[in-house]
Amino acid sequence: MILLAVSGGIDSMYLMHRAPRLFPGASFAVAHCNFRLRGAESDGDEAFVRAACRDRGLPCFVRQFDTTAYAEERGVSIEMAARDLRYDWFAALCRGTAPELSGSGFSGFEAVAVAHNANDNAETLLLNLMRGCGLRGLSAMAEKGCVPGAGDIPLLRPLLGVERREIASWMQKEGLSWREDSSNAENGCRRNVLRGEVIPLLEQLNPSLIRTLTQDIGHFAEGSAIAEEYWKAFEAQAAARKEKGVDVDFLLGFRHWKYLLWHHLEPYGFSVQTLGKLTALLERFAREPRGTVTLGGKTFEAPRWTLTIRRRKLILQPVLEIRK
Repeated sequence: MILLAVSGGIDSMYLMHRAPRLFPGASFAVAHCNFRLRGAESDGDEAFVRAACRDRGLPCFVRQFDTTAYAEERGVSIEMAARDLRYDWFAALCRGTAPELSGSGFSGFEAVAVAHNANDNAETLLLNLMRGCGLRGLSAMAEKGCVPGAGDIPLLRPLLGVERREIASWMQKEGLSWREDSSNAENGCRRNVLRGEVIPLLEQLNPSLIRTLTQDIGHFAEGSAIAEEYWKAFEAQAAARKEKGVDVDFLLGFRHWKYLLWHHLEPYGFSVQTLGKLTALLERFAREPRGTVTLGGKTFEAPRWTLTIRRRKLILQPVLEIRK
């Protein structure tokens, strides 16, 4: 059984109505999050989704969140708070631990389906490019993944090949209704600026922009998969050496060592500037006669990690561990 994430907006309503065609033979239930960010409008979305599920005979699970309080307590943005709350709840529903399942006759779900479409993916690609990203960022969103924070639960995005205008056309043709989120018209976040201003301008230059970017994302994903295989081969060889840290000479023996270095350090939050300084140091070490460039004792810091070069090895340590 598949859990459909339905907000009441046009994309998620399209997902709900098209689910039997998208997932032949599957059965469905709906999960709706009321983040209580837009007052009566949020409550109206909830009532709309409940009514739509009753009309279609779909089980509907709803949870209301104090999203603002969650964001303030953890010092994160409203967008990140909503993301965390949503996916944590979806994971609990799938595992059968959410209290909403009590007495429902459901013990969990096999996967979660969300309504991200081709336009969403193009916007994600452009956002990733603006803040700087590697191949994984260029790959944007994948059709199949895992619920964030719950690697054992599949997350499905069946609409990544469907453009927003195709969704609108089908919904209008079928005479189906949806809710408009007034916050989508606000330019307070980057995605809304891209959606409302930047992409329409780019489409004047290339009317097939979304289709073009969708094809490019596929190519980037293939390149990322090849690079990941290269990384895994390096990782296996490094593990076989059974050494603490990464040996600099071993690393520099690989043709694409800069990519391997970035991949190794990317999860630890080192800034682009810090990685640039480390890369420049290793480039000088590889280029200059041995003994002319000193590596030992050099340190590079991230918010929670420190990388130190000792005996020509890259050693990572948590900051708290160092302070002890």
